[in-house]
Amino acid sequence: MTFEGPEGSGKTTQVQKLAAWLEEMGYEVLTTREPGGTPIGDAIRALLLEPSHTEMLPETEILLFSAARAQIVGQVIRPHLAKGGVVLCDRFADSTLAYQGYGRQLDLDTLRMITAFATGNLKPALTICLDLPVEEGLRRKQRLSREEWNRMEREDLAFHQRVRKGFLALAAAEPARWLVLDALRPIDEIQAEIRRQVSAYLPLAQRRSTA
Repeated sequence: MTFEGPEGSGKTTQVQKLAAWLEEMGYEVLTTREPGGTPIGDAIRALLLEPSHTEMLPETEILLFSAARAQIVGQVIRPHLAKGGVVLCDRFADSTLAYQGYGRQLDLDTLRMITAFATGNLKPALTICLDLPVEEGLRRKQRLSREEWNRMEREDLAFHQRVRKGFLALAAAEPARWLVLDALRPIDEIQAEIRRQVSAYLPLAQRRSTA
């Protein structure tokens, strides 16, 4: 299962709460984040998010994200799924389509081809999108000084608006896999809805060994 959404949508909080609940129910739960999650992926993460790397080309960006993703899928995610565990990903391949496709305006078909290669066609059983207005998400980030924002967070408002539209377009195109929730709702209310949906999807996820 994967969690997606604009900046400041509360994905990490919801992943942590869901993981704790699933562990209480006896599931072997692995939580991951992108980019990162392995020594190689964490090194790539530092390159990708370093604010001073303003010269990075969109093509370089997508290839670095994909390299980190290939590493975590092969080294961490697939082995855990093979043991019958549950994987919760804080961002996965749909972020590439939203950020580099809609945000950077790279060709979506090319991005899908690269992503399929990097993941070995691994797809989530359920993708939870926490949606909120871009302005509110960035406002939530203001508890940190702007100097602490990473390279992606520092993009202009138009970029982040394209990313949000991208997530919503992806969800509309594949409604059976996506669950879009209003991230302005109270945290515990959102979590309760996530648990209701996950209860229905979890047997399918185990049976098909998907993320």
